[in-house]
Amino acid sequence: MQNRQLRAAQVDHVDNGTMKVQVTSAVGMIPVEDARVTVSYTGDPESKLEQISTDANGQSEVLTLAAPPLEYSMEPEQPVQPYAEYTVEVEAEGYQPVSVEGVDVFSGELSLQNIRMEPLEVSDQEIKNIVIPANTLFGNFPPKIAEAEIKPIDESGEIVLSRVVIPEYVVVHDGTPGDSTAGDYYVKYKDYIKNVASSEIYATWPDSTIRANILAIMSFTLNRVYTEW
Repeated sequence: MQNRQLRAAQVDHVDNGTMKVQVTSAVGMIPVEDARVTVSYTGDPESKLEQISTDANGQSEVLTLAAPPLEYSMEPEQPVQPYAEYTVEVEAEGYQPVSVEGVDVFSGELSLQNIRMEPLEVSDQEIKNIVIPANTLFGNFPPKIAEAEIKPIDESGEIVLSRVVIPEYVVVHDGTPGDSTAGDYYVKYKDYIKNVASSEIYATWPDSTIRANILAIMSFTLNRVYTEW
């Protein structure tokens, strides 16, 4: 039932969006030429919509795909999913296959999906499955953990940098602050800002709105880096 509802949200009363896939090797970041890219509806893996290959730059052609109407993403608290979700599967000779589920496509927008493939000689994983969660504006997520507006400044172990810096990497804790079993990951600062923005806002919004939200995300992140709060 859930898959049928998802499919209906993606294909009923459709507009069009576009998608482009960039495939690179996880070792050396070189483009992967002649990678086989298959696109289907997420939730309906039998719906093979496109099957194409990457060029010498590791890039696919720009695909035109169905997407819900533009107005769905422009109204707050819209009950209808404002984006279509696609699954991108990539195979290439000498590399482990990769599957990415939940690639968002909005009406009138270009979705860029980067795929990093691991060479067979450095990985024994049969297939790398990546699932992109729902946008926080539409998905059902727990409320944000409340934080005190005024925090103590004399706690042991506190680190406050002598100056504001733009880091190359940030450490992301994959869980609640008190969950010691969750892992910590080093993520490039630029990638972190990009990923948070794509998870919390819609690409269809006005340019000034997108810029304001990204500046807020950057400010919040740099405050964490500067004060470790």
